[in-house]
Amino acid sequence: MRSDRLIHTFSIVACDPKTGEIGVAVASKFLAVGSIVPWAQANVGAVATQSWANTGFGPDGLKLLAEGKTAQETLQLLLANDEGKDWRQVGIVDRHGNAAAFTGKECHDFAFHHIGEGFTCQGNLLAGPEVLDAMAISFQYARGDLADRLLAALIAGDEAGGDKRGKQGAALYVVKEKGAYDGHIDRYVDLRVDDHPAPTQELKRLLKLHRLYMGETDPNKLRPIEGDVLNELVGHLTRMEYLTADGAYSSYDDVVKKALQDYCAVENFDTRWREDSQIDEEILEFMRSK
Repeated sequence: MRSDRLIHTFSIVACDPKTGEIGVAVASKFLAVGSIVPWAQANVGAVATQSWANTGFGPDGLKLLAEGKTAQETLQLLLANDEGKDWRQVGIVDRHGNAAAFTGKECHDFAFHHIGEGFTCQGNLLAGPEVLDAMAISFQYARGDLADRLLAALIAGDEAGGDKRGKQGAALYVVKEKGAYDGHIDRYVDLRVDDHPAPTQELKRLLKLHRLYMGETDPNKLRPIEGDVLNELVGHLTRMEYLTADGAYSSYDDVVKKALQDYCAVENFDTRWREDSQIDEEILEFMRSK
């Protein structure tokens, strides 16, 4: 095995059986690490394959998990006939939250894994054991959904030293049944930073944008389009030339509604557009920022 091709990486694989969300977060001094390490399928499980990554462990592992194998059984079967297993590092979680991991004896120090309830962290060529400790603690105490918690763990590992060679790529991949914005596939969050001086922080920025564009409207943030809200909305739409400055807009009529609909189409607020006479406060906040 040639060590110069090893994917020195730290990652976390986890499942939330209560919500059905399953995912992987990964960071590395490696270009487009998200194209290699993370694999996941709703109602099945997730796999992180790294070090001298055997990319076949991704689809093969998901197939075994889909057949009903546990995370540990899947791991054993993947390694059984792998001549390069001493160079592999793998983390697996099944849909029930069982986790399993393996660190081959030829992985570059510091190389280790930490298995917890519903998750496993693993890394190689790390700054030290504190990287995985920080990830595990952060994941267990972080708030939010699985994507928030995975990202919190990744950032904690990065801040604890991460990959001792430096920083370059990161990725966050979370699946759940019908989790895509149109409900047709399971790709709930799929964000990658392929080449960046601070990839985990860039991933944090992207997740915030993902929440804005793909997130569902909070009923508590709905505002009737009347009075001050109507005046503010008309002001924004006029300033951005979706409405003419000489118009009289005293109600949320078809003209104003069409202007708002056009604005939402241009700014990709498909999931926040409404047919009734209310507006998502997130849209107004975005308009204010522009």
